[in-house]
Amino acid sequence: MDNQQEIFPIVDEDGKVTGSATRGECHNGSKLLHPVVHLHVFNSRGDIYLQRRPDWKDIQPGKWDTAVGGHVDYGESPEEALCREVSEELGITGFSPTLIDKYVFESQRERELVYVNRTVYDGEIHPSAEELDGGRFWTMQEIREAMGKNILTPNFESEFKRCFAKELDAKYALFFDIDGTLVNFKSHEIPAYPSQSQRP
Repeated sequence: MDNQQEIFPIVDEDGKVTGSATRGECHNGSKLLHPVVHLHVFNSRGDIYLQRRPDWKDIQPGKWDTAVGGHVDYGESPEEALCREVSEELGITGFSPTLIDKYVFESQRERELVYVNRTVYDGEIHPSAEELDGGRFWTMQEIREAMGKNILTPNFESEFKRCFAKELDAKYALFFDIDGTLVNFKSHEIPAYPSQSQRP
């Protein structure tokens, strides 16, 4: 189980540390703003890797979520936290993240300052058996199909729409170079989902 006594920094919306609180205090509805890091892992075909949250998690158990997501520890920078979380959760050490967004996420239980990163990675992934319940790459078509069906976490859905709307709406496969550059767009068309009335 998560350690409810773990100490997190409390920050303002610019990320400046203003205090500290335990995990339990941050997740009990107090809305104390605390920083977290996210990493969206794409492969060069444009598929996105999602982790499945274990059933023992105190928030959104059993749902599919961003490849890497974790809290920044007190005294730790977001960059340090990202490297630590990626190593712990996916066993990846050689990757090049790009910070693409920073925003405040609020739910009934908590309030987070989210540092959103992305990377393109085609190497081996070894999800932690202790922290995750596995993971896999999803196509954009699979992501569209799962949206709004209680399969993905609400946080992932809202963040993906916020940061990757073009990928979600695209009717074509996306191919990325290793540095994240889009290298091919229209040459690999993906059939659109049929509507409910068109399905057998």
